[in-house]
Amino acid sequence: MSPSMARRAAPPAPARDAAWLERMYNNRALVPGHAAHFERWATTSAQVRANVECLLDIPYGDTPGQTLDVFPAARALSPTVVFIHGGYWRSLDKSDHSFLAPAFVDAGACVVVPNYDLCPAVTISQICVQAARAVAWAWKHAPDHGGDPRQLTVIGHSAGGHLAAMLLTCDWQALDPDLPPLAVTKALSISGVHDLEPLLGVPFLQGDLRLTPADARRASPAFLPAPRAATLYCAAGADESPEFVRQNGLMRQAWGAEVVPVSEALPGLQHFSVLEALVDPRQPLHHLALELVWR
Repeated sequence: MSPSMARRAAPPAPARDAAWLERMYNNRALVPGHAAHFERWATTSAQVRANVECLLDIPYGDTPGQTLDVFPAARALSPTVVFIHGGYWRSLDKSDHSFLAPAFVDAGACVVVPNYDLCPAVTISQICVQAARAVAWAWKHAPDHGGDPRQLTVIGHSAGGHLAAMLLTCDWQALDPDLPPLAVTKALSISGVHDLEPLLGVPFLQGDLRLTPADARRASPAFLPAPRAATLYCAAGADESPEFVRQNGLMRQAWGAEVVPVSEALPGLQHFSVLEALVDPRQPLHHLALELVWR
């Protein structure tokens, strides 16, 4: 990934001590029932893989983490959805997120769910490149599974939301000359971390992420120029920490309402239940996602 080296100013994060930052960014501590969410995701995902047509563990790169799962569309030239999981770039797996696929397949899309290598084995910048390679694979191979890459939407949660936003800034032809300049023009960041600088002071993340100040700025979409011809939707749970709510609103401030027409804090949802809302037809986030996919 080769975004422009130009930077634009983003609203600064509040200066707080390590204990405050730990409270703001440790979502598992903020949601005492988080383990139940993870168990539900894993159980439902295993059921989906057993009962829904899918192709698993397809390599898109040359390391063990660079594999993806495909849930084909029923018809040719259907929209393509690439979902990128979260876990602070250091945990979780695509296999925990198969449960998301049926809602989009049933709506007529081809769904691609990539993995990526995890920190500390790789850096966040390297993960950004891996995410771009997964999208490059989708561009070339989605038609084999009913997907139309010209109607491609990237959706990501938490760290995956960060990656979804970053993909809008990618220099695709530097990555792969066979790709069009605007390989990704639509993304949905759910509870995304768009300014990585506060993570420099979060104790539980420092050992794994190994961020430097320069790396944090370089990999923060809020500090990158607004991409052209792109649409980014941002959403988070209104019950998330004040920092995650701030991070959610940051992209509209940084890139403007024309690029970020949707920036929502959704009532009654926390960091994990907001992902479940993505595939719940009763939830506004589900309808926002489908609106973007078919935009």
